[in-house]
Amino acid sequence: MTKVRSKQSEKTNKQGFLQGVITLMFSQVLIKLLGMVYTLYLTNREGFGDKGNGIVSSSYQIYAMLLTISSIGVPNAISKLVSEKVAIGDHRGAYRIFKVAFATFAVIGLVGSLLLFLGADVIAYSWLQIPEAEMTLVALSPAIFFVAIASVMRGYFNGRQELKATARSQTLEQIFKTVLTIIIVEIVAIISNVSTEWMAAGATLATTLATFAGFGYLYMYYQTEKMERAREIKSTVNYKYEKVKSIIKKVLLVSTPIALTAIMSSLNKNIDSFTVVRSLKQFMTEDEALAQYGILGGKVDMLTSLPLSINVAFSTALVPAISAAKARKDKKTITEKTSFSLLISMLIGLPCTVGMFIFAGPILSLLFPNASAGEAILQISSLTIIFTILDQTINGALQGYGKLMVPTVAFGCRSTCKIGFKFSISSKSSFWSLWSSVGICSMSCCSFYNS
Repeated sequence: MTKVRSKQSEKTNKQGFLQGVITLMFSQVLIKLLGMVYTLYLTNREGFGDKGNGIVSSSYQIYAMLLTISSIGVPNAISKLVSEKVAIGDHRGAYRIFKVAFATFAVIGLVGSLLLFLGADVIAYSWLQIPEAEMTLVALSPAIFFVAIASVMRGYFNGRQELKATARSQTLEQIFKTVLTIIIVEIVAIISNVSTEWMAAGATLATTLATFAGFGYLYMYYQTEKMERAREIKSTVNYKYEKVKSIIKKVLLVSTPIALTAIMSSLNKNIDSFTVVRSLKQFMTEDEALAQYGILGGKVDMLTSLPLSINVAFSTALVPAISAAKARKDKKTITEKTSFSLLISMLIGLPCTVGMFIFAGPILSLLFPNASAGEAILQISSLTIIFTILDQTINGALQGYGKLMVPTVAFGCRSTCKIGFKFSISSKSSFWSLWSSVGICSMSCCSFYNS
């Protein structure tokens, strides 16, 4: 009888994992397709083009760096800690982790928003040396707060295996972002007489409004689950009271290594945003330099990130699944889910790498008829896809298993190598990204299979 129950539980577990992965995958595909819609619109829109993409891309790198400090790593950290509590029946402890984390990161997110808002002029003029980016930074600043608190909620739902909440909120956010970007940019274009600077600011304002919409959905979902949550808390077993300080410490211990990796990634992109543009200014005008950077940041990055965003479903789902299995000491489940995820990641990554390399020119001509430059950059960048995808999946497994510093150390090697080089053209950036991705993937693989 016990064996039958165990098999049924195992089957339910597998079905839940697959359902969560499929839900997230469809969500990510839709998100990227919608992202392509507004990127295509902006790139082909008269008065915006590669120059506008350059302004927006440079601003996004600063925004991403502050976002990393305030919220990146939080969903996975909360997801891991909550899933461990739920696995042993401690629903009250799981809910307490959520409440403490929400209050903590609400404060951190607010500070991040204020820093970006108040420092926009200094960042634009002194750091980026792109004065046109000031208003885009101001428009983006409130988004940091909403993303920070939304990240805590997504982590809580992921830890409870309610991945549909995350998927739906992200999809809704992207729908709002796509629709609002087109509407706001068109309105701004009319008012400003097709000013690229103000159109770029309008595009980032749409992002801020979309993050609020995503948080709004999560809050409404949270309210509808009140009764179910109350029943779970009432049925709690193995509850162990933890002080607020202890909970914050646990969350930070898990999220900090993840955030450090993301910070290094953000710094790498920021190196590109000010090094590439500054170097190109030696050989061409400022507008031409911005346009060249816009090719990499606006078109190539969008295309190469599509398969990565699809694969993120596995890294997201692996964290709570493996954490829960580890809490139950179920090594079989850990091995099966990790192996399956790596196989699917290979099946996603290889065709995308080969396809983009071979058909780089036709893809750019089809999607960007008014601005099709960048074939060589896309070809080089496409070679990073397979390695980055594998690294993505392995990192999710490592984080779920508790090997949090391995991805951080691996990425640190990449950052150290990249900072040692001065970029003069964007294609060099892509070249070094390729070999950095290979190195990260190799180190992560070795560390994972030795653990």
